[in-house]
Amino acid sequence: MKTLTITNAKKNLGRWLPAAARGDDIGIVCGADIIALRRVEVQSTDYAQREYGATPEQVAALDKATDRRYRRLQRSGKRPAG
Repeated sequence: MKTLTITNAKKNLGRWLPAAARGDDIGIVCGADIIALRRVEVQSTDYAQREYGATPEQVAALDKATDRRYRRLQRSGKRPAG
């Protein structure tokens, strides 16, 4: 594992992010801890739940409301088809 100070990580972030995305082990020393810099997979199906704490019911309601709004705009000619 390559360990970095916070200063080095900030100064060379453009170098370390691609390295971490490739799977290199990168750690940033923060006090007595080492924090791993890793690529994570984000799935749109659970993004709102994980990032915002939305319940599955809230996500479904938002999806339904967005679909209704989109169809209404499409019918009014304000939103192009497709």
